[in-house]
Amino acid sequence: MPKYVIERVVPGAGSLSDEEIREMSTTSNRVLSGMPDVQWVQSYVTDDKFFCVYLAPDPERIRQHAKEGGFPADAVREVARVIDPTSGGQ
Repeated sequence: MPKYVIERVVPGAGSLSDEEIREMSTTSNRVLSGMPDVQWVQSYVTDDKFFCVYLAPDPERIRQHAKEGGFPADAVREVARVIDPTSGGQ
């Protein structure tokens, strides 16, 4: 299944309380419970953005999740390749 990185602009994201993060996660999980073909892998939070990694059959399913959850989806990009330190030679 394709992997996507979603950029969500959320001013003050890095200052959200644990309770606010919990509420957002609960909302996302509730929406995902009706979308068995979409999986949230993890999210990274910066000062003013979330970068979320999802598995989904296509970008429209990602946008549907965002719409139903009330989340922004400012950019949805399919991951073409994953690299890490083991990708390089010695």
